[in-house]
Formats: sequence, C-alpha cells, structure tokens
Amino acid sequence: MPTTETDEHKSLREAVAALGKRHGRTYDRETLWSEAAKLGYLGVNLPEEYGGGGGGIAELSIVLEELGAAGCPLLMMVVSPAICGTVIARFGTEAQKQEWLPALADGTRTMAFGITEPDAGSNSHRITTTAHRDGADWLLTGRKVFISGVDIADATLIVGRTEDSRTGRLKPSLFIVPRDAEGFTRRRIDMELQAAEKQFELTLDDVRLPAEALVGDEDAGLLQLFAGLNPERIMTAAFAIGMGRYALSRAITYARDRTVWNTPIGAHQAIAHPLAQAHIDLELARLMMQKAAHLYDAGDDVAAGEAANMAKYAAGEACVKAVDQAVHTLGGNGLTREFGLASLITAARVARIAPVSREMILNYVSHQTLGLPKSY
Repeated sequence: MPTTETDEHKSLREAVAALGKRHGRTYDRETLWSEAAKLGYLGVNLPEEYGGGGGGIAELSIVLEELGAAGCPLLMMVVSPAICGTVIARFGTEAQKQEWLPALADGTRTMAFGITEPDAGSNSHRITTTAHRDGADWLLTGRKVFISGVDIADATLIVGRTEDSRTGRLKPSLFIVPRDAEGFTRRRIDMELQAAEKQFELTLDDVRLPAEALVGDEDAGLLQLFAGLNPERIMTAAFAIGMGRYALSRAITYARDRTVWNTPIGAHQAIAHPLAQAHIDLELARLMMQKAAHLYDAGDDVAAGEAANMAKYAAGEACVKAVDQAVHTLGGNGLTREFGLASLITAARVARIAPVSREMILNYVSHQTLGLPKSY
C-alpha cells in the first residue's frame, strides 16, 4: 500500500478544492452537483467504458473529502456513485450497466439506497422487506426508514430478502425500484438536522418489478450487498474528515486573528494544543480511510471490510471532536450563523451514527479481528 499520494491524486485534490472554494458554505446543491459532474468528478470511480473516470473509491473519496473541507459536501456521492454505481458496475447485467452507469457518471440521473428499516436497522439478516416471484415478475413488500435523497433520485436500490430455493431461508437481494413505481410511496421525516438532502420513510406495497430489476445473482446477494457497504463506510469517513477539516480551518483562522490582551488567542497552548490534537486525529483517520480505499480497489473485500469499518469509526470520532473544539475556540461566535459552525454540531454526529453505529463497529472488530466471542 502506498504511504504517500500520487501526483495524480494531489492534482485531483487541488482541482476539487478549487471547485469547492468557488461554491463555499452557501452552495447550491444542484448547481454544484451539475458542475462536479461536468468536470468528471461524480463518476471518477466508474468504468471508462461506461462514461466514468476509470478510477476507484480512492479517487471518489478524495472528491468528497475536498468538497467537505470547502464546506460544501455532496452527501448523495456516498449513495449514487459509491454504493449504487459500484454494485451495478461489479454485478449488474450489461443492460443495467448501459442504462445506469453513464447517467450516474454524468450526473443526469441519481440513485438512492434503501437498506435501513424501523425494526432491523441496517442488519441485513433481520430485514423484513421481502420479494417473491409472481410469474416472471417480482413483488416487493416492506418498509424502509432514513433513506436519503429519494425525492431527487430517479430510482432506489432496495435491499430485500428472497427465499433460497434450496434451504427455504431468506437471503438479501438487491432490486432497482423506479421512483414512480406503483405501490412505492415516501414520507419525508421531519429532521432537526438541516441538510440539502432530505430523509424519507418508504413503503413498498406489492411493488411489481420485472425480472431485470434484480441486480446480480439472486444467490450471491450478501456478497453483492457488502460490495456496496464497504464503499459506503469509506465515503462516510471522507464525508466526516472533510467536515472536520472545514471546522478546524475556521477555528485556526479565528485563533490567528482574534487578539486578546495584545496576543492572538492561538498563541495560548490551551487553544493551540486541542486544535493540534484535532488535526492529528483527522490525519490518522485519513490514513486508515486511504488504506481501506486501496484494499477495496485492489479487490481485497475481506481486508477492506475491516479497514473500512475502522476508518469510519476513526473519522466519525475525529470529526465530532474537531467540530466541538472549533466551536469552543470561537466561543459565542461559534454559535452564530456568520461563522457556519453551529449547524455542524448536529451534522458531525451523523458520521458516528450512520450508516452503522460505532458500537456495531466495535462488535465487528472484537469478533472478526480479535476473535472474541459474540454477545448476541
């Protein structure tokens, strides 16, 4: 694994950072999405033969991190090109690739991702949304909750469960559900968190789908599912690191300029040291994120799973601490709209909670890495 970034990655960072700087914290999501697409950033991880950049999650995570560091993260990048684009590129039929990948790459179409349920959370083994055959079609029934951007997405990649013909047990499978499918309804969830992308509860009431709506092999659903969940964790880490860097940069500027008793407050170790520690934590989280992206792009799904979970955990913790210290550095100004930090107090916690809680990551590491017995 490379320990330093390539010149190409450095150039990508600089270019995306310049784009983010032009839009800033008051960005318009649609305008930024369109411009990022035209510059080839949205599809940088997708295959060249389908209009993408031919890179991987390493490149896509750089794009999201740098936009976040400029104060204008695009949350749907986690979902549309990273999860859905990756799954379709790896496991979709040729027809699915032709239909979706060029449009996801150029930003003209987006896709949401639906796994979380009211009772099961993101536990794929407890999901109650089920699909059963009806002639050549599928009938999909169930509920999803906290699904991002369904109102702006052309379709949602839904995780359901189908019956294994050999064992009779239910197994996860992935279905492309068009936004206007009959029986597919959404209800917006009233969130305290203010974000460009809204959250929805979905109801699927015998949604009839053609056979070609199934993505990949019906008997390899779990493998295909985790092929999308690992990039999700890596991109969530990028989202958190970018947010933490933005908050930290605002605090550093303030600490340099704010003068009390003829001395910039940044000269005091009580201010400087916590900011330095926040920077160290963000840099360490980025290293783990880069390792996870490298492993995933190299095709090592098992090792990537461990690293992606660790990266998401580390980045979530580092982000919350960086935002908290940034607000504390500014004092009362940290809670004003002028400095744009107060809203991050809530937003920073998203990386701790979603797409998987830090407690479940600790369970994963204790079981899978340390070999300790399960408590459940």
